Amino acid sequence: MEKLQKRYGLPTAICMVVGTVIGSGVFFKAQNVLEATGGNMPMGILAWVITGGLMICCSQQFSSMAVKYQKVSGVVDYAEVTCGKDYGYYLAWFMLNIYYPCMTSVLTWVSARYFGVLFGWGLASTEVMVLSGFFLVASYTLNALSPKLAGKFQVSATVIKLIPVTLMAVVGTVVGLMNGTLTENFTTVVSDVSGGNSAGLFAAIVATIFAYDGWVVATSINAELKNPKRDLPVALTVGSVVVVLAYVFYYIGVAGGASNAELIQNGAILSFTNIFGQVGGMLLNVCIVISCLGTLNGLMVAETRSMYAIAARGQGPNPKLFSQVDDATNMVTNSSIYGLFICALWLVYFYGANLTSGWFGLFNFDSSELPIVTIYGMYIPIFIMWMKNEKNLGVMKRFVIPSLAIVSCLFMMFAAIYAHGITPYLRAQANGTFSCPILFYLIVFVVIMAIGGFVKKPKNKK
Repeated sequence: MEKLQKRYGLPTAICMVVGTVIGSGVFFKAQNVLEATGGNMPMGILAWVITGGLMICCSQQFSSMAVKYQKVSGVVDYAEVTCGKDYGYYLAWFMLNIYYPCMTSVLTWVSARYFGVLFGWGLASTEVMVLSGFFLVASYTLNALSPKLAGKFQVSATVIKLIPVTLMAVVGTVVGLMNGTLTENFTTVVSDVSGGNSAGLFAAIVATIFAYDGWVVATSINAELKNPKRDLPVALTVGSVVVVLAYVFYYIGVAGGASNAELIQNGAILSFTNIFGQVGGMLLNVCIVISCLGTLNGLMVAETRSMYAIAARGQGPNPKLFSQVDDATNMVTNSSIYGLFICALWLVYFYGANLTSGWFGLFNFDSSELPIVTIYGMYIPIFIMWMKNEKNLGVMKRFVIPSLAIVSCLFMMFAAIYAHGITPYLRAQANGTFSCPILFYLIVFVVIMAIGGFVKKPKNKK
């Protein structure tokens, strides 16, 4: 089997965590959190803190695994060692065909959306969708032709994306305290939440799940880190803490630039404009675009290597073809091409299911949230088997940390079911047709996983 070079150090690993997590979610999900809580700021902050704590619990468990296991592709390695080769394969197949491409396709649209704000383009306009396709191909090209340059871009984008987050956290808080907007937002609720405060809190938590997602991407470059046993645990720990602090203080800062009612209506961009003016707001919007592209790059790094992670184990369709490493670029070109194709399919789905009246009938679901919740569910057997098998570890690493991680995953799943609903309901926009997003997402999930089972072991040829 051809191997990838050891080309990345600790800074790149940390930037993979921070840069992939802090991207688009914090900017447009802040509006969703306000909507879910009816403009209740303390409840919104609680949602950010809870989800951040859950992420830290899971990342700490993976930190322990990163010290002990290293092979080709981080989380897939952990699944294979703890739960067996078959489970590792199905997790890798899910990440290749659902998780990574769903997140990547959404990020291409979000990047184009914020770029389109500079020119007044609509959220689902032709210009935005064409630009989404361009960003997808450009990100693939960068990773396929120059993995080292993609790593440098990740570091640069991480530094740039911290500019708007830090400025809003600091300046927004100061301005809000001086003009009284922040105090008013903390003490005033815009509207009552349908279903009560608990429903609003769970809906807000589900919204923040997308904003916090992406930290696991850092494990995809496990085989390319110069010192993975040292660097990956540090990157997961440091990166996770930085992200939680940045999100909470950014959310507070945004509340200092406009009233909660205005933010629910117009989003965080209004707060940027009110505080920094039209020109300042536009420059910060450019930083947001670069931030989103940095997240897109991190996800593309993982997606382009996913088929290789399967083929390197002698599994999946044509392992010989997809395990090839290009001599000139030391990149898994065939694996990258497949990843690009799957991302393009999910981009078409995201547009048809979420940005129009709905092309897919009963099978319209939010591809930005449900795959994330699914992968947290797939982590649970890994954590359970870790507790069963690692008898030489102390109580903290063997039982306490993985137990907290399991509770975190279960809470994520419960919050998603509570927020999205498991029972069918009438879609107001669909002429009275029944819809149950979670149910029909699970049908798609089962079909894709069944295809994975069919191609799991290549046919022997004479």
